[in-house]
Amino acid sequence: MPEPLRLLQVGAGGMGRAWLRTISANPDVILAGLVDLDVEAARAAADEHGYGDVPVAASIDELGVDADAVIDVTVPVAHPKVSVDALLRGLPVLCEKPLAETVRECLAMVAASEVSGKLLMVSQSRRYFRAGTAFGRQIAELGTIGSLSCEFFKAPHFSGFRERMAEPLLVDMAIHQFDLARKLIGSEPVSVYCESYNPDWSWFDGNAAATALFKFADGTRFSFTGSWCAPGLETSWNGHWRASTSGGTATWDGDGLPIAERTSGEALPPDVVEDPEEIAGSLVEFVAAVRSATIPQSEVHSNVISLAMVEAAVRSASLGTPVKIADVISDGYTEALSTVQDPTLHTTLKSWPNVLKVVGLES
Repeated sequence: MPEPLRLLQVGAGGMGRAWLRTISANPDVILAGLVDLDVEAARAAADEHGYGDVPVAASIDELGVDADAVIDVTVPVAHPKVSVDALLRGLPVLCEKPLAETVRECLAMVAASEVSGKLLMVSQSRRYFRAGTAFGRQIAELGTIGSLSCEFFKAPHFSGFRERMAEPLLVDMAIHQFDLARKLIGSEPVSVYCESYNPDWSWFDGNAAATALFKFADGTRFSFTGSWCAPGLETSWNGHWRASTSGGTATWDGDGLPIAERTSGEALPPDVVEDPEEIAGSLVEFVAAVRSATIPQSEVHSNVISLAMVEAAVRSASLGTPVKIADVISDGYTEALSTVQDPTLHTTLKSWPNVLKVVGLES
């Protein structure tokens, strides 16, 4: 058996505590150190999860311990700095979603991964729900997909920054559904038309509701409609999904097992595999990828496209017109070239002949 990977976790907030539990339950990893700007909070979190002997500090430099990889569970605005710093130290990184707040920042992180030769993977936990994976298998078996839809209706009272955001649903939540749509369809998005709005009764300052229609390269349409101010008969946090294909229809309520029916009326039962779920699934795939030097789901190059879907939807809602995903990525690349200060990262960015091919939007 290989030695467990020694992990440094950066971030000890609410999500950080969930990661501490996940690390503790995985025999292939051990926690070597915990970093948080609030050192007292880090110490308390470590102690509460059985890591009383694990050192804590306000930075990786202060921690001063050897490690094999970093888990970045900081707030999204800090992801670029924390993850790039770890990569340039020669450490592979598993970063919580979203990778960054803008495509521009994401592309700089791609450059850091290339410069260092180290893996940067994003934890898109919705990809690891067993029932969701079974839903994808049903879609593939039914035949050519024509349309995929997701309805998402919740009424959370978060308080804090989410209720002050301009586009809380699209920016903070929808990347889960947009990213999962890419996996389920097996193609890449081309364009989106989106409208966002805020009902009169909303407790959010910004637009807590939106409807978006994406066109994919294979012709599939993906429609997303959702709200964070929809009390009563709420959906799962995963949303309620429906796929229409040449051979029948499949649905998934986001919590239970998916249901599928062939055109003949025959039921297509789900094939559920007992794999690790949510962030535990992310961690298992990350460890395997680090050990085998393989490319996992949500590797940084590919994940740029999921974030570009979010940015394109926000831009479409602002402009009132359809927006091409390629334009958002190209614009982000131009911005990265003009803003990235690190000379090595800038040289790498400039060396790309076609940013759309770099991230996999074009072959």
